[in-house]
Amino acid sequence: MEEFLPEDEPLVAARHRGEEIGAAPISAAGGAALRFVATLIGARTVVEVGSGCGVSGVWLLRGMAKDAVLTSVDVEPEHQRLAKLAYREAGLGSSRTRMIIGRALEVLPRLTDGAYDMVFCDAVKQEYPEYLTAALRLLRPGGVVAFDNALWDNQVADPSRRDPETEAIREVHRVIREDERLVPLLIPVGDGLLCAVKKE
Repeated sequence: MEEFLPEDEPLVAARHRGEEIGAAPISAAGGAALRFVATLIGARTVVEVGSGCGVSGVWLLRGMAKDAVLTSVDVEPEHQRLAKLAYREAGLGSSRTRMIIGRALEVLPRLTDGAYDMVFCDAVKQEYPEYLTAALRLLRPGGVVAFDNALWDNQVADPSRRDPETEAIREVHRVIREDERLVPLLIPVGDGLLCAVKKE
């Protein structure tokens, strides 16, 4: 599954740089899934929480409309610097990205309600429930929210695991399953990609 759509040199280089500094990016299959969803919904405005040093952003931008803009939020300036390098190497112009350095829970409240087609979250796992709340405010009807690491190395399915990260991811699973405004899907790519369409 991970090798079905091989990554090209800009993605391989971005992935290597991310792994070198301990910022593990989304898997290749997970990235392909993001590109697919972005293309499917005709995404023009996307928020990314956690830059992955550019890997997820390149996948997303390749699925978005040609004049679309990716807003990437990351607390680490070095992650943002490497993401910008990845975008340049992939031939993606700077006009297609808006890079914001800061804590997601401080930045997301400043973004416009209902103005986004997609929100992708891959940052602090304990903050996933708060990211979901923010995403539901930011998304337009028909927009998609997606969370990487939804399986959390198979710990989510292990009832003996009660650490804060695992519990937070479980909470997002529960809320997405039970919220009647959402159409959920858990995709078994990489470390799990949990998605939901906002119906209203």
